[in-house]
Amino acid sequence: MMQGKRRPGGPQVNGNVANYRSQDSRPKKRGPVVFSEPQKLHKMLADMGLGSRRELEDWIVAGRISVNALPAHVGQRVGPEDKVRVNGKLIHIHFAPRAPRVLIYHKPEGEIVSRDDPEGRPSVFDKLPRVGGGRWIAVGRLDFNTSGLLVFTTSGELANKMMHPSYELEREYAVRLIGELTDEQATRLTTGIELDDGIAKFNALSDGGGEGSNHWYRVTISEGRNREVRRMFEAVGLAVSRLMRVRYGPFELPRRLHRGEAEELKPEEVSRLLTAVPASGKPRAKSAEAAPASKPGQGNGRRRGPRKPREPGNGAPSGQVPAQAQRADGETPPRKRAPRRRRRPSAAPAGES
Repeated sequence: MMQGKRRPGGPQVNGNVANYRSQDSRPKKRGPVVFSEPQKLHKMLADMGLGSRRELEDWIVAGRISVNALPAHVGQRVGPEDKVRVNGKLIHIHFAPRAPRVLIYHKPEGEIVSRDDPEGRPSVFDKLPRVGGGRWIAVGRLDFNTSGLLVFTTSGELANKMMHPSYELEREYAVRLIGELTDEQATRLTTGIELDDGIAKFNALSDGGGEGSNHWYRVTISEGRNREVRRMFEAVGLAVSRLMRVRYGPFELPRRLHRGEAEELKPEEVSRLLTAVPASGKPRAKSAEAAPASKPGQGNGRRRGPRKPREPGNGAPSGQVPAQAQRADGETPPRKRAPRRRRRPSAAPAGES
């Protein structure tokens, strides 16, 4: 067994990791080393000050280091889920929180956004790369006959933020209509139109060009209700012949991304995305009936001063006591007051009885 170094003024040690100090380690105190991604085992332990890389490789060969209760091997990589022990002692390796993975996909028509389909139709998840230790979560959905941009992430929190109505992330669609859109219909679609599940409206509606049955429009909306865009045009008497999502929040469908292809965002792009998505959504407005505004002088709503007599029509007339509260001789009985609470005597000072 390798013998450790003699510390100045201290006893001889036996190389145990608890009291071993490398020649390269500094005597000053420092915080724990935090790793951003899985790395080679001997390199991580060396960065933590447990020895040099050469020494730790020798420890691995000698069987003094284990990973998940199994002997480690040289060049092995470890991550946050692995348990590393040196000479039987658990070593706490700190990892920074992983940034979520984000993927954009150009969905073609004829694919379903679901993993399980009783009809056995093709799924968008069949073409996505595999994720070790996790799974892709679809940010919103697209209909079977709708194409365009789909966003996937490994973070459930990020997916919930991007889908929740309070964050109001806009969706932009390219729409081809059967028929011509009139000014009156466009006004109805942008001011609000009644659907089965409530009022819906486009944030913006613009002419996308084209002629006859190949006329396109661009619309933006801040919700993701089921078939909402199609149902809105159907409500004004127009049918959608083709629908394509071209933008979702900060994401735009790149021209280079062909149908059926996926592209994963780089770490710096994910960081920009997390900055663009707010930490919290917009609060919902409270109704005036649920929380009426307090009048000047009322403060927090507590009653101050003497009790006012009840107004006429509220049980008994003003300044009058109900008949059942009067005595037989016609006199009003005295009003009972609540008993006062007695204060407990304070503790006597020391030395007094």
